[in-house]
Amino acid sequence: MQFWRQFQPGFSCLAPMEGVTDIAFRQVVARAARPDIFFTEFTNVNSYTSEKGRPNALERFRIESSEQPIVAQIWGTQPAFFAETAAALKDLGFPAVDINMGCPDRHVVATGGGSGLIRTPDLAQEIIRTTKQAGLPTSVKTRLGYSRVDEWRPWLTTILAEHPDALTVHLRTKKEMSKVAAHYELIPEIVTLKHQLSPETVLIINGDIKSAAEGQRFIGQGVDGIMIGRGVFQNPFCFEKLPRNHDRSELFDLMRYHLDLYEKYQLFPYDPLKHFYKIYINNFPGASDIRARLMETKTIAETRAVLDQAI
Repeated sequence: MQFWRQFQPGFSCLAPMEGVTDIAFRQVVARAARPDIFFTEFTNVNSYTSEKGRPNALERFRIESSEQPIVAQIWGTQPAFFAETAAALKDLGFPAVDINMGCPDRHVVATGGGSGLIRTPDLAQEIIRTTKQAGLPTSVKTRLGYSRVDEWRPWLTTILAEHPDALTVHLRTKKEMSKVAAHYELIPEIVTLKHQLSPETVLIINGDIKSAAEGQRFIGQGVDGIMIGRGVFQNPFCFEKLPRNHDRSELFDLMRYHLDLYEKYQLFPYDPLKHFYKIYINNFPGASDIRARLMETKTIAETRAVLDQAI
């Protein structure tokens, strides 16, 4: 609990995002405007507990001391694997662990993991209990429900009955994905439920929050912190407490830093890096033409050449 209580109300988090929040991009965000807390990409506990999958899991758990405080997010369906993985995270330098009970990806849900756990509440509770046994502060990230918004009360009651150290609620259901507006209207009722069942749990909200400054409007409603996910793709400086305008030279410099880190950590193959280019090459004259040229590149050296020509 001490981990989560060290942060003053209004703290900000960078959401765990698959294929996005790796060791390189986290450091890019830290340079642009640092959130109060980082999260890793989510890692399958089955991977860590298997000899074959462990190297990949350890790669996802690779962190730098400069990224602290950072929380490891894990997912799966086997309680014993959660306990084993959480115990190892202490030795890897993580001060806290987060359980993914909200990922809507169909492949994850098909295994019963992520938001699939909403349909197996007894298993969800067992996973929280066994993860806690490792001794790390344990939090949960989830959604309002699986198919219907009105599932939120019984589902969050299930989680809060286990008294997680923190709870992040993405204010949509699994079925809604990100296709509808986040249900901010439910925040007061969620806060009331949390105070009734587990007042010591730190409450974080997620969904459609574009900046840390914008998210402060929810703190007066009893929320402790805010989490930003897709908003970082629209503005890598979204965690600035005092937002300001940034010219394209700053964006180019930030992109070059990302390229340097991608090479440093040997995060190949190259093509996944292209998903990030719209973050930096956007909202200025000629951006679409530059992006089109970047999408034709096959190496980081070619990418640097395109940036140099675009100055």
